[in-house]
Amino acid sequence: MYIILSNQKFAEHGETLAMKGLTLNCLGRKEEAYDLVRRGLRNDLKSHVCWHVYGLLQRSDKKYDEAIKCYRNALKWDKDNLQILRDLSLLQIQMRDLEGYRETRYQLLQLRPAQRASWIGYAIAYHLLEDYEMAAKIVEEFRKTQQTSPDKVDYEYSELLLYQNQLLREAGLNKEALDHLTNYEKQICDKLAVEETRGELLLKLDRAGEATEVYHRLLERNPENWSYYQGLEKALKPKSVEEKQKIYEDAWVKYPKGLVPRRLPLNFLTGEKFRECLDRYLRMNFSKGCPPVFTTLKSLCHQKDKVAIIEELVVGYEKSLRTYDGKTEPPTTLLWVQYFLAQHFNHIGKQTLALEYINTAIESTPTLIELFLIKAKIYKHAGNIREAARWMDEAQALDTADRFINSKCAKYLLKAGLIKEAEEMCSKFTREGTSAVENLNEMQCMWFQTECALAYKSLNKYGEALKKCHEIERVNLAELDTIRC
Repeated sequence: MYIILSNQKFAEHGETLAMKGLTLNCLGRKEEAYDLVRRGLRNDLKSHVCWHVYGLLQRSDKKYDEAIKCYRNALKWDKDNLQILRDLSLLQIQMRDLEGYRETRYQLLQLRPAQRASWIGYAIAYHLLEDYEMAAKIVEEFRKTQQTSPDKVDYEYSELLLYQNQLLREAGLNKEALDHLTNYEKQICDKLAVEETRGELLLKLDRAGEATEVYHRLLERNPENWSYYQGLEKALKPKSVEEKQKIYEDAWVKYPKGLVPRRLPLNFLTGEKFRECLDRYLRMNFSKGCPPVFTTLKSLCHQKDKVAIIEELVVGYEKSLRTYDGKTEPPTTLLWVQYFLAQHFNHIGKQTLALEYINTAIESTPTLIELFLIKAKIYKHAGNIREAARWMDEAQALDTADRFINSKCAKYLLKAGLIKEAEEMCSKFTREGTSAVENLNEMQCMWFQTECALAYKSLNKYGEALKKCHEIERVNLAELDTIRC
């Protein structure tokens, strides 16, 4: 490239200038890159290479509309260029130009009919346009060209069959989808997906007896899957609460260690039956030491009568365990009960009580990170975001290698208006040699950008907030309107 441009006869050769500009752009020298590419384009307006390179530069700056225009200009001079068509199709799908995407994929299919990607891309175009039957027909035509043995394990072909089955289901062709699944079952490697799909289709076709057998088989594989119980309910069609509860009682006997069959009845049971079922469920969880037990019950919190029963039971556990000799229950049971109560009272807006329970738990076990996370959350809900950030920092200090807690801590620091501290916190996990903000921008870490914009806005630094909004706008995030309000 240097040798060509150093020759006076070819110093203004358009395509070479464009390629030099593309190289400089990769080195981060954007202004020089744009100057060279534009110069190359002026010298050779009919070059598909110059227009393609100019489009690549626009794409690197997230100016997708301009990049699409450049690609279309490039195709005027080389309409069958595969690379330009592929790049154009990617931007069309990025900009949700589905009709344009379909046309481009059809052109690629005509040029390369033997390639798997050409057929799949064209089928996906119709799938996105919600013409499911047409998409299924395209996949079927492609499938006919594939030479596979029923005894041979071919994962790609297996995924193709599952995708075709999905298209048939989305088209509402349930009978055809079930027949397809039966015919090609041996060639599909994901046997679990086959069983789950079969159960779903049998329910839609009102073949309840066969569906019941399928869901019983699925539960034997995984008795902790919520959807399998819901499928079994639809298949058995219980006419009363008692019949519905009987389904789960049978599951308790069959799967004595199962937690899900003890949790799901809590959704429909009431009164004394609810209390009995809840008592069994909580005792099992607290004895095992399951931190997410509150999260599993959170969906019940909109029912006041159930919330009262939950509170009464767990507060009773806590009082009993304080005076308990600990011969049959492990010492951690009290800790998890207090952890639960802190979350419970925080959720219903009683932050003072929540703090009492979490402080007691921290005194007994000062090295458990989960306790500090909840304490920070309590202070946040109480409106003391500075104190919340301080406790989140305490949690982060207990495990500096945990990226989740690091991110949480950075978010709390931003909410507290401590932007520099948040950047320093994020720098522990960003690339060395560049600032944390630059690296987060490159990775399109939008939660950080959004929180940063809100932090600047709360500090009345509207210029900085607007700059962050423009950065977010480049990647088309919906949070922009919320931040500007």
